[in-house]
Amino acid sequence: MGFRPFVYQLARSLELAGWVRNTSEGVIIETEGEQEQVDKFLRLLREQAPPAAEISDLCAQAVAPLGEREFAIRSSAGEERPEPVIPADIATCADCAREVADPAHRRFHYPFTNCTNCGPRFTIIRGIPYDRPKTTMAAFRMCADCRREYDDPGDRRFHAQPNACPRCGPRAALDGQPAGNDDPAAPILRAGELLAAGRIVAVKGLGGFHLACDARSADAVDTLRRRKGRSGKPFALMVRDLAEAESLCFIADRERELLTSPRRPIVLLRERPGNGIAREVAPRNLYLGLMLPYTPLHTLLFETAPPALVMTSGNLAEEPICHTNEEARAKLGGIADHFLTHDRDIHLPCDDSVARVAIGKPMLIRRSRGYVPRSIALPRDAPPVLAVGGEERNAFCLLVGDRAVMSQHIGDLDNVETLDYFERAIEHLGELFRWRPEVVAYDLHPEYLSTKYALARRDVKLVGVQHHHAHAAGVMADAGVEGPVLAASLDGAGYGTDGAIWGGEFLVARLTDFERMAHLAYVPMPGGAAAVRRPARMALAYLRRAYGDDAERIALDLMPHLDRREARVALAQAARGLNSPLTSSMGRLFDAVSALLGVCVEATYTGQPAVELEMAAGEMRNRCGTAAPPNGRRASPGRVFAPYDLAIDTSVRPWQIAPAPIVRGVVDDLRAGVARAEIAARFHYTVAALITRVCEMMARETGLARVALGGGVFQNAYLLELLAESLPRCGLEPLLHSQAPTNDGGLALGQAVIAAAMESS
Repeated sequence: MGFRPFVYQLARSLELAGWVRNTSEGVIIETEGEQEQVDKFLRLLREQAPPAAEISDLCAQAVAPLGEREFAIRSSAGEERPEPVIPADIATCADCAREVADPAHRRFHYPFTNCTNCGPRFTIIRGIPYDRPKTTMAAFRMCADCRREYDDPGDRRFHAQPNACPRCGPRAALDGQPAGNDDPAAPILRAGELLAAGRIVAVKGLGGFHLACDARSADAVDTLRRRKGRSGKPFALMVRDLAEAESLCFIADRERELLTSPRRPIVLLRERPGNGIAREVAPRNLYLGLMLPYTPLHTLLFETAPPALVMTSGNLAEEPICHTNEEARAKLGGIADHFLTHDRDIHLPCDDSVARVAIGKPMLIRRSRGYVPRSIALPRDAPPVLAVGGEERNAFCLLVGDRAVMSQHIGDLDNVETLDYFERAIEHLGELFRWRPEVVAYDLHPEYLSTKYALARRDVKLVGVQHHHAHAAGVMADAGVEGPVLAASLDGAGYGTDGAIWGGEFLVARLTDFERMAHLAYVPMPGGAAAVRRPARMALAYLRRAYGDDAERIALDLMPHLDRREARVALAQAARGLNSPLTSSMGRLFDAVSALLGVCVEATYTGQPAVELEMAAGEMRNRCGTAAPPNGRRASPGRVFAPYDLAIDTSVRPWQIAPAPIVRGVVDDLRAGVARAEIAARFHYTVAALITRVCEMMARETGLARVALGGGVFQNAYLLELLAESLPRCGLEPLLHSQAPTNDGGLALGQAVIAAAMESS
């Protein structure tokens, strides 16, 4: 990331002698000169470091002077114990972008232009130290001009491992026809023309393939949905530049910073009405997921392509993203009309990261390209722990010394292809760090493939970790807090210690153990997994709890989309406990209300009913004039609603939170003709009031004041806005994820620190 050239130039400017060397434990520098200049050097190391560099720790000590006269960059050296300092992939820098656009420059229109400040890193690394022979660029021998840049300490490309030019580097190809010598971007420009004509193009990028089409063409987007078999989940967009992004969405300052950062994640942004984007891109959603081009190839594509493109992961449903040319042609041949490829190999795929801004702060939804393998600091050294995560949105975690290294997004571990990717990724990171686990942490669910993988390991200590305890501990680790804390761990599903499906949990959490203080009262899930796909089944279960034998009549009256036969079967299953596991899940309560309101009657992707219920509540917020928060500050939640009735039974332990009064309140409002958007907003107020009240009760009993908010429910920005106001009013401090996702993508972080704490206790 250009750190050694920066050190070299800084030392030379201060007339210091010595050397700098990259090792697998980090950068080692020896300087010799006047004390005042050495002190200034230490200060400027932090103040003027390259944009992509992050100094996590700096230790200095005096050594005997050697009489050195020059400053040099020494060759990299391997050490026995590598530290997690492998760089992440970085978006194209401004200098490289200017060169690609300059007809007089030798890299004009070259799609693989990079320097020490930008370009591929993690996705091309085969080993460490990070040097060219240990990357997939080893296949390309540098020409004399590139070698001269690479060897010159004063050049921006000094030791830029992927350094290349049109004469010696990778080439783009369209449908197997590589670029000629006249224009290295010719295949890319032709692909842009095909996109403008309504075609679907598979595009090989930095970490894998995307499937692209014109985002303003309803026909193209609909065709892509049909071919990919993706009926409702929103597509991500890549837009030509920031001006195009501003024309499509409201963008606050913090969102703009995130969108234009060197990591270039997909950012969820509030859509502007009438922007021309096909409704099929993000059905029933108020947000678009936008990203800016992050490689020269993408930038060149927009010279001829429409200014907004669908750019969704190039994979078959639930499989990992394709990353080799052969794999893409085999698997995506029935989806894409054309293939824009190149011959720079991707060693291990890495999907796009996804983020949003909530309560004025960035929040990761998917942590992958640009963020991985950036580590998370721990308060002390930990034993070598591998935490394998959960089933959905899987990512695993390694503990290496005093750092936690989260993997890239793996995906849902429910097929052989994803399991194979998971195993290869574990092996790859282990080899990079020359690291082997002594402890393996896993989820308690016996049917998770990650759990089965862990239990099959030999010569390691196995530690089972309860799902919601892991969510709480993940927030603690992310926030640098060791506990104990209060925790609201709210999600769709997690295996409980009693064999039920938990998900509405209030805990007192320490790293070594937890106490379940309260939870939503159990209700049956009629049909098991069918109740997740068909949220009306959960509505029936909650109506039965609230109204008994009148549930069927009320359900058919309020939910015209509900089939009478399905209603009777589901109610019978719930009554008899037939294929109806018990759940305390807050996610399932969101599902039930979403179905009752007719917002989402069939879930085609994880969390869809809750997402669309948040959108419905957002429509109410629009009417209150709070659609776009100014300057990145937290928006007021708008109109204040009285929450529905709450019932918390404290005569039992854990306390039981009855959902029936909430459901009855929703039904009463529906019968009274209250607008569905208003009911959705009032339900969000009720959930926030419930969380606040239970946490306040726990605080009075325990004396604790910090509340870890973990689990997929807290991806809901509207709910977080409400809690950011209500919890502090009660003297409670909310703790949130900032470096890892709050959904199951961050689960492994919690598993890892719990296992380490248990091993050390």
